[in-house]
Amino acid sequence: MSVSTHGIRVRSGSLFWRSAVELLSSMRFAISLLTVICIASVIGTVLQQQQPYGNYVNQFGPFWAEVFDSASLFRVYSAWWFLLILAFLVVSTTLCISRSAPKILADLKVYKENLRVQSLRAFGQRAEAELPDAPEAAARRLGGGLAGAGWKVRLQERPGAGWMVAAKTGAGNRLGYISAHGAIVLICIGGLLDGDLIVRAQMLLHGKTPYAGGGMIADVAPQHRLSPDNPTFRGNLLVSEGTQSSTAILNQAEGILVQDLPFSIELKKFVVEHYSTGMPKLFASDIVIHDRETGEQHSARVEVNHPVRWRGVEIYQSSFDDGGSHVKLRSVPMHDGTAPLDIEGTIGGSTALDSSRGGKLTLEFAALRTINVENFGKDAAGLGEGGAVDVRKVDLRQQFESRIGAPNRPNADRSLRNVGPSVTYRLRDAAGQAREFHNYMLPVDLGDGVPVFLFGTRADLVEGFRYLRLPADENGSLDGFLRLRAALGDARLREAAVRRYAVESVDPARPELVGQLQASASRALALFAGDPSAPEGSTARNGGLQAISAFMETNVPEAERSRAGEVLVRILNGALFELLQQTRRDAGLQPLETGDDATRAFMTQSVLSLGDMALYPAPMAFRLEDFRQVQASVFQVARAPGKLVVYGGCFLLIVGVFAMLFIRERRLWVWLAPAPAGGSSATMALSANRKTLEGEREFLHLRERLLGMSP
Repeated sequence: MSVSTHGIRVRSGSLFWRSAVELLSSMRFAISLLTVICIASVIGTVLQQQQPYGNYVNQFGPFWAEVFDSASLFRVYSAWWFLLILAFLVVSTTLCISRSAPKILADLKVYKENLRVQSLRAFGQRAEAELPDAPEAAARRLGGGLAGAGWKVRLQERPGAGWMVAAKTGAGNRLGYISAHGAIVLICIGGLLDGDLIVRAQMLLHGKTPYAGGGMIADVAPQHRLSPDNPTFRGNLLVSEGTQSSTAILNQAEGILVQDLPFSIELKKFVVEHYSTGMPKLFASDIVIHDRETGEQHSARVEVNHPVRWRGVEIYQSSFDDGGSHVKLRSVPMHDGTAPLDIEGTIGGSTALDSSRGGKLTLEFAALRTINVENFGKDAAGLGEGGAVDVRKVDLRQQFESRIGAPNRPNADRSLRNVGPSVTYRLRDAAGQAREFHNYMLPVDLGDGVPVFLFGTRADLVEGFRYLRLPADENGSLDGFLRLRAALGDARLREAAVRRYAVESVDPARPELVGQLQASASRALALFAGDPSAPEGSTARNGGLQAISAFMETNVPEAERSRAGEVLVRILNGALFELLQQTRRDAGLQPLETGDDATRAFMTQSVLSLGDMALYPAPMAFRLEDFRQVQASVFQVARAPGKLVVYGGCFLLIVGVFAMLFIRERRLWVWLAPAPAGGSSATMALSANRKTLEGEREFLHLRERLLGMSP
């Protein structure tokens, strides 16, 4: 029996009705729907689903983000058109099965024993031989042998003509068609049950609407909440350590729906382990489930790929987040006139600031990271100087193995180091514009001879952070540099340092040079410190090496700038070093050793940092002083009645595909007619749904076994 691509042909009704039924029940329509679903699934796999709309705007731009959103490509599997296609596919495939299954089942009972001998001679695999038995005896002998080999046999006597032996095997191939198509129906039904179809039905029939406002979850009105008896849902639940929650959030295009659970989840402890690369190796949650109906308490551990089931709801470990860690920040003044202060807050909260230069600001505590693993390798990717690839250093095996395998592989790059905790915060001005900052708690050794504190900033989330480096003193503190920064802004301390520098640098035999050197050093320090009375944002106000460069371009001939610049920078470094020594004496510390490598590295970085601080986009930076981490688990809770239906469909699909691919349907006929010299004349033919080499060998085997013909 060949399977037709046409649908059910209705004999009555209008032309439109007959055409619609024929199209809906046709195999070509079902295949078209299945193709569309496959394309949509590819889109849903490649394009991240259910992300904040701002992420899509940053990735695709406002125009295409709006186009994709109107087509529901950001939530493919819950889109109305995807669910509608699934429903049509269920109906179409069901009609295909109802049209073809009766014919297949009826064909299983047919042996086609009425074939004529002329038809047998037209088969490609045929053979003729003379047998010593009479036709009836030969038929019964051949039929018994085939039945013993697993064939289903039927014998037909044609009075006065002979006997027909009709046999068949491999009928499971036909049942594979029904099984595979039935699997598609079950999988689609399971997808509809576990999708948003039932939630949408409640929104349509019971007046449930998404909630788009803010506030506490407990204050959300009943029309935005779903009952604990909701037969199917899939939502997210965030629980901080030491707290419990009984409501999940279902994201919708217009807002959220609140799903009340028949129990509450209490997070006792969140456990996370990391590889040496900083990637999470294990994160699990020790929870206590409080049943709201019986009051029963059940302790369990939820791990990735090891969910916990309670009252028909699966609890999955989805991810983890900050649960409101407490942080203590200390300000680092970046501009003159900014008083230092200490601030405490919780991640996710905010506090108001009043800055003399920045005006009203809001400090938003964004994130706390206790582990930051950074790559400090200079040539981890086989790059030579200037970023060019040195082909003599490229080892393909090493490059390949460095990009695959477990994160804790033994040949991992040892230049990865944990640089300690960091804090991320945002400063938002009165107009609502925000800039994000990322600062490390501990100094980081970047290989420049002196550890530095890193203060990162960016104006846009799609940009990377740009870091200001401030050197740490011999105690790993920022105090030494901040004392130098404060002294640089004090004209009295500058003049005192200049006098000491001039006296110590000039040969006592030439005292007339002291005044000249003092004037040059005083001018250099004043330019470097900046002029607070200069216009905002000007080079003269910001100071630094840029101010000295601008002064030389204006007052020094071009031919003499190179030599004059070297002299002026040497004078500046000497005066700054004397200023630093004075701040140490005032603080009761021993002066630094002159000519020491660590001292030179500290001074070099200090000069660069002092010039860059004026360009910092905020009047102050905040350094993490202390913290108390509070973890939070993000659970996905789901009630999925269609899961078992999908599992059943997958089993049927495996059985059906196996049957259609690996089971061959074969039919065998042997016509036995009386021979003139006695015995019988046998004509044998074999038919199979697929022509294979195995089929050729089977025919030769049957010919030898039944007819006694040698291969």
